[in-house]
Amino acid sequence: FVPDPDPGRQERFYREQLRLARRFGLPVILHVRRSADELLKGLRALPVPGGIAHAFNGSLQQARAFLALGFKLGFGGALTYDRALQLRRLAAELPADALVLETDAPDIPPHWLYVSAAQRAQGRPQGRNAPRELPRIAAVLAQLRGQPPESLAESSSANALAALPRLRALV
Repeated sequence: FVPDPDPGRQERFYREQLRLARRFGLPVILHVRRSADELLKGLRALPVPGGIAHAFNGSLQQARAFLALGFKLGFGGALTYDRALQLRRLAAELPADALVLETDAPDIPPHWLYVSAAQRAQGRPQGRNAPRELPRIAAVLAQLRGQPPESLAESSSANALAALPRLRALV
């Protein structure tokens, strides 16, 4: 999180990064923080070979738009909160080939690591997300979808490899 970002500057960098991805035929990973419509606008103007909409938290319409552009949607700690009703509904209802599990480490801690503002004021540090939380995040998503965690993990891995094909060389 950057306080007081310069939207014009961010837009310029975003479009240049899309141009680089197009030039080299690479997918992109986009951080969808209050920016789904702006990101989709850029992708329509400068299409790239897909990628991942990281920390997705948009609407069903936005989800469908990213999917139509060849993106997978990243779900992590935010979906572990009972109050994240829209996000949990989307994660449960979207097709299995649309989802990628992620932690967003060290940010967006799952509910079991969250420290309230009152607790932070008393000196307790905010919990930090880490890759070790992924199995528990996966278990929450698997429960929402009514499927075994192992099945979810397999489809998430396959989706990540589909979105980022060069990862295959690392596995």
